[in-house]
Amino acid sequence: MNPGQIRQKSQKDQKPQKAQQAQKWQKIGACGLVLAATLALGAAAPSTGVPLPPPPRRLAVPAPPAPPAPGTLAPGDPAPPAPGDPAPGNATPGDPAPGNATPTIPEVLVRGEALDSQAGPLDTPDQALPPLVYQPSAAEDRLEPVAAPEGAYRLVEYVPQSEVAAKPGSCTAKAGPYQKQVERWLGLTVDGRQSAADCAEVRKFQQAQGISPAIGFAGPVTWSRMQFLSARKNPNAAHECPAKAQRVACVDLARQLMWVQTGKKVTFGPVPIRSGRASLPTRGGWHKVYWRHKNHWSTIYHQSMPYAQFFDGGQAFHAVYHSVYTSVGSHGCVNLGVDDARKLWDALRQGDAVYVWGHREGT
Repeated sequence: MNPGQIRQKSQKDQKPQKAQQAQKWQKIGACGLVLAATLALGAAAPSTGVPLPPPPRRLAVPAPPAPPAPGTLAPGDPAPPAPGDPAPGNATPGDPAPGNATPTIPEVLVRGEALDSQAGPLDTPDQALPPLVYQPSAAEDRLEPVAAPEGAYRLVEYVPQSEVAAKPGSCTAKAGPYQKQVERWLGLTVDGRQSAADCAEVRKFQQAQGISPAIGFAGPVTWSRMQFLSARKNPNAAHECPAKAQRVACVDLARQLMWVQTGKKVTFGPVPIRSGRASLPTRGGWHKVYWRHKNHWSTIYHQSMPYAQFFDGGQAFHAVYHSVYTSVGSHGCVNLGVDDARKLWDALRQGDAVYVWGHREGT
């Protein structure tokens, strides 16, 4: 066999070897992709391991978070209009639509304060699952939750971004989302348009109630405050909370108010509240206070839930250390200020009925 024939035979022998090597690397590459995908899916999959441990019996109450962080959020979830009032906006059903005007996108409303980077989170530690019920010790029950920091419950209106830096004493020319409702409450001409006279009257109300910035903007906090004031004399004027011989905690999600009554007599409230957000709404209907834990600690969110009174699974009345007027709702609980939650603790007992009805705006 001459050298040329030897080279040809060698090349022929190498071709099957190269093909076998190529197939081998293709298989390894495919396995690598499958392995990578498996690892990625495993990392993304939620854990279904051992459940969280029961909440510890804490004898020390943690310090409350700082007042809420103002920011560039969507409008705060306000209490909805009173019966017969239109939905938020400047038009009522039957109002003529504008001619050929180009639709305008409404301005996003934000808290009317400069951003505070040191402020704490707005969300509260509302549990999605029932807590582990146990009998707190006498020593634990003697501890009172800490008071809220000064200024935690200041009434801060949600205003257009362009109005956040408005000069003190100035009056906005912009109509707010609750313009007509505020005009009607103040006895002004109800046209949904902001005038100098309208602004002056709204601003006067805001100053009297301590709402800032007091620039006459008819926003959700101003309207919610008006509804609270209207309900103080008789919160159950519409008879939406059934009058029973026993004590009933009434939770009006539409107006974001709650009170306690026995028969037709109101024994506590009304007070403003914050209920669950759209994805975790406070469940309606009849419930019962099944566990009270003054110094409850959430093992899910690692925060305190002062004066917690559980009435439906993990949903409870409890205090928060910031305003209840925020752009999002809770994780299902009914939030109150510390003073209101303390008084509600004294007003209710285990086994008392709770009645929840209506819907928080946006849910």
